[in-house]
Amino acid sequence: MEQFSLFENENIPLASRVRPRNLEEFVGQTHLLGEGKILKRLIDQDQIPSMIFWGPPGVGKTTLAQIIALKTKADFINFSAVTSGIKEIRKVMEQAEQSRLSGNKTILFVDEIHRFNKAQQDAFLPFVEKGSIILIGATTENPSFEINSALLSRCKVFVLQPLSSDDIVLLLSHALSDPRGFGDEKILIEKNMLEAIATYANGDARTALNMLEMVILNSDKYKDQTVVTEQILKQCLNKKSLLYDKNGEEHYNLISALHKSMRNSDPQASIYWLARMLEGGEDPLYVARRLIRFASEDIGLADPSALTLAVSCYQACHFIGMPECSVNLTELVTYLAVAPKSNALYVAYETAKDDAINQIAEPVPLHLRNAPTKLMKDLHYGDGYQYAHDAKDRLTTMTCLPDSLKNKIYYFPTTQGKEIRVKERLEKIELWKKNHISSLHHEDK
Repeated sequence: MEQFSLFENENIPLASRVRPRNLEEFVGQTHLLGEGKILKRLIDQDQIPSMIFWGPPGVGKTTLAQIIALKTKADFINFSAVTSGIKEIRKVMEQAEQSRLSGNKTILFVDEIHRFNKAQQDAFLPFVEKGSIILIGATTENPSFEINSALLSRCKVFVLQPLSSDDIVLLLSHALSDPRGFGDEKILIEKNMLEAIATYANGDARTALNMLEMVILNSDKYKDQTVVTEQILKQCLNKKSLLYDKNGEEHYNLISALHKSMRNSDPQASIYWLARMLEGGEDPLYVARRLIRFASEDIGLADPSALTLAVSCYQACHFIGMPECSVNLTELVTYLAVAPKSNALYVAYETAKDDAINQIAEPVPLHLRNAPTKLMKDLHYGDGYQYAHDAKDRLTTMTCLPDSLKNKIYYFPTTQGKEIRVKERLEKIELWKKNHISSLHHEDK
């Protein structure tokens, strides 16, 4: 007979004790679970397909799976990607296959499915295909990158959003009144304190409930009432933990937000996204490297000083590190955001790259080749080369592209910032060449 400790419930975290038991208690995700929405209808009708719940921590992925487990008539198996391997998968699959042959459905819930490698995910595929199991996977990572395409194509992906502050305040209030939480105790805590906890939690219900529990356990009791003070709350909310995985999707989302804010000449947003990255623990040298790229890709010759400043900022970050170098990066981000913009160099290279990859690789024209040996000279290497410094205007009519690309133009300078001077200079060069080539043709006649 299974034995239970009298103190067992005290050791269970608040988030587990007050976990919603049905859709009526579930908070948030109304885009999926509101009246008439697809996921609610599937759960109510017990017509669950194979699916992936994708969303950040603490938004209800596992809770939804447990609600389905309580509601479905199918066999429900809870499976952890952290502790299970191929052997365990095969054992469960055999069990599910036997159930199928007996006319019973099996729903297999796999928490943190992104932790399974390709071979482990492949082990599910044949059983999903023939209907031995209905797979429900939960992941915090983008399924496009972390789930095998063959398996993903057989699953419906439901995206769960971070909870709003109002949602979290509602959950906290419920935990205070629910007998499974603190409903049997007298807790005095102001609503603005619940709102502060909700802000700290950043959309994560589990974090919010854990923090509420910590705050209450550390508060003083007066007679039969626990009183939460501002001082205790501030001590517990000492430092906000930002959701930021330096190897995950949020890493790329934030650098994308920074890049696009600077491109859009918005210094306020640029500084904010920079702070989000740095305070989340990002390597400042990574940010500095990306800013060096931005200086040429999005500004280029519209302001050539941008690249110099970016390289200097990288050196400053290398010399002094965080947190001191945050102001160096702020200076650079602000400069790049307000600088004139030109992507002419980026477009020029991408166009030239396309030709280099897809066009016939013609030999370098003989007049552009060096001739350090007699054999090379005998083969006419360097014949016809025109040394620009010997010319009066430091310009010649010599062509430097292969014949098939003779008149190709890659670089189209803009009129932004200092690049207008480059544009004017190029126009003068082209006019000079046109006039001199025309006069040469006239002389030949």
